[in-house]
Amino acid sequence: MLFVNDVKWTETLSFRIGTLGALIADEYGEALAIHEVKLKHVALLAVLDSELAASQLEIAKVMRVAPSLVVSLADHLEAMGAVTRLRDPADRRRQILSLTGKGRDLLAECTAKALALDAKLAADLTSSQHAALGAALGRLAAAYGLPARG
Repeated sequence: MLFVNDVKWTETLSFRIGTLGALIADEYGEALAIHEVKLKHVALLAVLDSELAASQLEIAKVMRVAPSLVVSLADHLEAMGAVTRLRDPADRRRQILSLTGKGRDLLAECTAKALALDAKLAADLTSSQHAALGAALGRLAAAYGLPARG
């Protein structure tokens, strides 16, 4: 077996975080299916809730996705009654999105599903390990320009 500096590929942080991330994203995606949304829909709701951006173009920049994807996500969420779109009176070319009460409820339900998954993930960790993991992930997220707490 090939080792580089006495480390196997499967022991690297990149492999472990990437693999765990993919598995967890799949499990979370299954939990979200009941709401007929995917992770990116929830991310859009969270951006609106945090007031990081309101226009479709600004949201695309914050989410690091193509503007056309935001349009598609917003179409779905608007059809569900979770968001509304309004033309910006100052710039008629700009669409402003906002959460509706239904959108806030949906985000709360999706957050509850994430918290339930968090509990499952942390079940074998001590409270200090859980806190340390949260802090480490927060630092990594911040280093990549992602919203981070902990």
